[in-house]
Amino acid sequence: MILDAGLVLVLSFLGLLVIGAPIGICIAASSAITILLELPADIAIFTTAQKMASSLDSFTLLAVPFFIFSGVLMNNGGIALRLVNFAKLFSARIPGSLAHTNIVGNMMFGAISGSAIAASTSIGGVMVPMSEKEGYSRPFSASANIASAPTGMLIPPTTSFILYALASGGTSISALFAGGLVAGSLWGAGCILVALIIAKYRNYTVKLDLRDNSIKTVIFQALPSLLLIAIIVGGIVFGIFTAVEASAIAVIYTIFLTVIVYRTINLRSFIDSLIKATETTGVIMFLLAASSAMSFAMSITGLPTAISSAILGFSDNPATVLLIITALLLIIGCFMDIGPAILIFTPILLPITSAIDIDPIHFGIIMVFNLCIGTITPPVGTGLFIGAGIAKEKVENLLIPLLPFYFVILSVLLLITFIPEITLFLPVMMGL
Repeated sequence: MILDAGLVLVLSFLGLLVIGAPIGICIAASSAITILLELPADIAIFTTAQKMASSLDSFTLLAVPFFIFSGVLMNNGGIALRLVNFAKLFSARIPGSLAHTNIVGNMMFGAISGSAIAASTSIGGVMVPMSEKEGYSRPFSASANIASAPTGMLIPPTTSFILYALASGGTSISALFAGGLVAGSLWGAGCILVALIIAKYRNYTVKLDLRDNSIKTVIFQALPSLLLIAIIVGGIVFGIFTAVEASAIAVIYTIFLTVIVYRTINLRSFIDSLIKATETTGVIMFLLAASSAMSFAMSITGLPTAISSAILGFSDNPATVLLIITALLLIIGCFMDIGPAILIFTPILLPITSAIDIDPIHFGIIMVFNLCIGTITPPVGTGLFIGAGIAKEKVENLLIPLLPFYFVILSVLLLITFIPEITLFLPVMMGL
């Protein structure tokens, strides 16, 4: 019976996906079909609607629309160029300096905006054409941009960890943010290492026009933007305010920055930003509600228990189980967006890792890291296709230049997976 229900759930989901239905509809409809197999129609409809509504009745979820609005304002407020100039200060004399500037810029802007796509578009849109003018290979520049864009989904503040905290039943957001900061920084450092080796081999050098008397101006222009990360992350990690309070502070600070300090947002663009943030929030909230319906469908059919028994029946060795879960998450990330994947698979996989004494904070970081990789890999990775579009390059021309970056990113993944102290030392040191 469990197998039949699982097949119905999976096949109906994939069937809807193949015909082009939106991911939220795929999740909700396949869940409803599966629940109807288990319960009478009236009870199934009532219970499913109740589960979907109650999943949104969470105070913690208030952080999501605030962080999204803050990120949209930052993206529309001309922050990218200021961060690019700031990143140049650290890379001006290093071989491949423009690639490093792109990577560091993605890390900073991705963290501020909370979006890999925004980082890739805003930073890469500036750096890739600039790099080509300086003699850099366009596939190389595009690869550096694509590979480093997802770091912003790990470096806080990020909604991915908020969603995981909700799906896992209350894992500490502060601890996840602290661990994610380490994981995202290691990802970025790995990309810088690859870019440095390739640039040195190809003799990619450039003389950046940053005279001594302009350094203060560059720092002065970028510092207010960078302070947002320090205020939000520091405030949450050190317990000064909660994630929800931090998200509201982020909006107030961003409005102050873009409207008063930089003066890059007018009334029209402010309203446009508000509309875009509302649309994005609506999509995420519907996905959250639909995912709760799928979790309910899986729970009444016993699928999570069956999957857990199958994996633990194969091996109860923690290293082997983590390797299986990592491979599974990498495959899932190649086909599914990070938000729905977190909401659907956390209730399935977390009990398995708990059974082998894996810290839920450690598992959350592993999960988000894995799914972030999926955003830059074929066949569905949005980061890969958008990055290729920005560079005006065919995706197939970027796969080979991306291989060294993939190798290093996967190496970092294995390190943080099998040496939990790497990402847990900061949360532990801060008493989280």
